[in-house]
Amino acid sequence: MPEDKSVVRLGFLGMGVVGCGAANILLKNAAMIEHRARCRFEIVKVAVRNPKKQRPVKLPPELYTTDPYSVVTDPRVDIVVEVMGGLEPAFDLLVTALKQGKSVVTANKELLAKRGSELLDIAKEVGTDVYFEASVAGGIPIISALKQSLAGETIHRIVGIVNGTTNYILTRMSRDGMSFEQALREAQEKGFAEADPTDDVDGHDATYKIAILAAIAFGFRIKVDAIYREGIRNIDISDIRYADELGYAIKLLAIAKQEDGVIEIRVHPTLVPKTHPLAAVSDQFNAILIEGENVGRLMFYGQGAGGPPTGNSVVSDIIDAARNIVFGSKARIVCTCRVNPKIKPIPEIESRFCLRMDVVDKPGVLARIASVFGSNQVSIASVIQKESQGETAHIVWLTHKTPYAALQKSLNEIKQLDVVLSVRPPLWVESD
Repeated sequence: MPEDKSVVRLGFLGMGVVGCGAANILLKNAAMIEHRARCRFEIVKVAVRNPKKQRPVKLPPELYTTDPYSVVTDPRVDIVVEVMGGLEPAFDLLVTALKQGKSVVTANKELLAKRGSELLDIAKEVGTDVYFEASVAGGIPIISALKQSLAGETIHRIVGIVNGTTNYILTRMSRDGMSFEQALREAQEKGFAEADPTDDVDGHDATYKIAILAAIAFGFRIKVDAIYREGIRNIDISDIRYADELGYAIKLLAIAKQEDGVIEIRVHPTLVPKTHPLAAVSDQFNAILIEGENVGRLMFYGQGAGGPPTGNSVVSDIIDAARNIVFGSKARIVCTCRVNPKIKPIPEIESRFCLRMDVVDKPGVLARIASVFGSNQVSIASVIQKESQGETAHIVWLTHKTPYAALQKSLNEIKQLDVVLSVRPPLWVESD
């Protein structure tokens, strides 16, 4: 509890893109925020690696320190704002802050996905708060919607584009005919992708985010390692073109479903019908579709990354945490997740799939391959055979809904056929 309830003091761990975005909003909109929050905010300490680095925010130089523990142990600090990222020392720092009765605001999706339940348990034990709106989908207020606006709703499904980097890359490949490498390089030049893009293009980032969303929506603690994950490195321009010809766009989707207490959760490139609302989400934007028992479909759309949008989510959490402090209502919304959900194994999941293969161009080849699919109860919805190049034919298959195990068994057998030259990894198909 601050000595003067009209002033809530903040300590920042990190002052990078998101930290500067949040600090600038607090400074620029100070009068409006004070009126809405019923208190005034003061930044009293900021931990950074390099205090002398030029930053796009005007803070007194004496606020900066290289010692993050001096922030979380400072008796003046009421709310610790963690925007430094990574698991350690961030986790230990936030535990230290919570045990001293400080509220925590974090944008750290990896930390929340892997060890968030521990932080929430500690916060419940000591009677303080952990807020994390900025950990998923940048400026989109999805966490507060799930925790508050939809607190009485039974959520059946979440399907979302939650990574702006991969969506930008796939948009440029689709709209402008770029290769994956060209689109990635441009994303890096524009600041939409990191120098090391592994977390984004290999699906780790989206996996952290769907773990957080599913835990809140379904009330289970989801282990990141239990989530099926594919990235977009293997998507090439031919995949994009064939999908377009079939009436689909390719998106990296994060999907979570709940039925009869069983959770289905996965991240992978997906063919999305062009009539589906997610198909039109382009560039670095994010969108999340939620299906509830009473509300039906809800669509959340907006900028999924960047300093100002994500900084706005950080500020909204700071205001909410401050209201709790000012009005003496800490620990108002606690974690209600149960443990050990039943996760449906990927082989048992049913979906439609798109398959590409190169085969020897001669009579009877299609029939032989179709026979393998039929023997494994994989039903074919459509097939496209492209004009042959020399003695090689390109075939694209679109299946009806089938178990993933049956599809993989079929592909393993098809690869053994002497007329099959290569088989591309299957692409999932989302039904509208």
